[in-house]
Amino acid sequence: MAPLTPFITERVWQDLIVPVTPGAPESVHLSSWPQADLTAIDPELSKQMALVRRLVELGRATRAESGVKTRQPLSRALIAASGFDALDSGLRTQITEELNVESLATLSDVGGSLVDTTAKANFRALGKRFGKRVQDVAKAIANADAAGLSLALREGTASVEVDGETVTLAPDEVIITETPREGWSVASDSGATVALDLEITEELRRAGLARDAIRLIQEARKNSGLDVADRIALRFTATDAATVAALTGHAGLIADEVLATDFAQGEADDTYGEPFTDEGLSLTFRLRKA
Repeated sequence: MAPLTPFITERVWQDLIVPVTPGAPESVHLSSWPQADLTAIDPELSKQMALVRRLVELGRATRAESGVKTRQPLSRALIAASGFDALDSGLRTQITEELNVESLATLSDVGGSLVDTTAKANFRALGKRFGKRVQDVAKAIANADAAGLSLALREGTASVEVDGETVTLAPDEVIITETPREGWSVASDSGATVALDLEITEELRRAGLARDAIRLIQEARKNSGLDVADRIALRFTATDAATVAALTGHAGLIADEVLATDFAQGEADDTYGEPFTDEGLSLTFRLRKA
């Protein structure tokens, strides 16, 4: 970090390294570059983490396309990707948290298809291999089972018959288009697919409202000049029944997130600060340092 943030890193060096490290260089700018421990690199973990990042990116993209905001929890995400079954519980938990879903499952665990699939040739990629035969290969791809092609390509490669010859296809040589069925949002790329169940139950809606309230309260804490570690007391009123149900039903979660030792519905007395109001939630609340 020293070349990019010279003064901050020097302060850290003087306060944390020099006092406890005999023989440490006088300055961070006089020290040597750290040596990487290549034996600590876990190639399999790196590969799995790359898959986790790709699945999260797909999930976020399809959530954005669906118009469902990130703070709104969803019940489940269905995954189809080579290597997904090998992910441990910790990495799967990371995906559920990043996508804000309650559970994960594989597409194969759910009966029936969630998408209508079409396949067509990527002429730019195929032309390099097949030249004048590219039209015959394209016709074979168009006549093939699109869902089967998609599944095979997701696992690595697929094949089609062209004039009695078996032709192997790579993922970049076929353009797969998957149109989600009603109630689902689906994104696919390079053999990986993430499908989000968009059905929002009343409980999920309340959980989303609770997260909206957490955001508003955190902003109010900041605007009130409170320290990040300060505990607060809070009183709220709401004219919308769903908001009241969300805040009372998730009171413990909200209180933990906003560091409230006293969180309740009702009018606040004069010891509380100025009111904060959000028309979208029909919510008004006042807070003070506990």
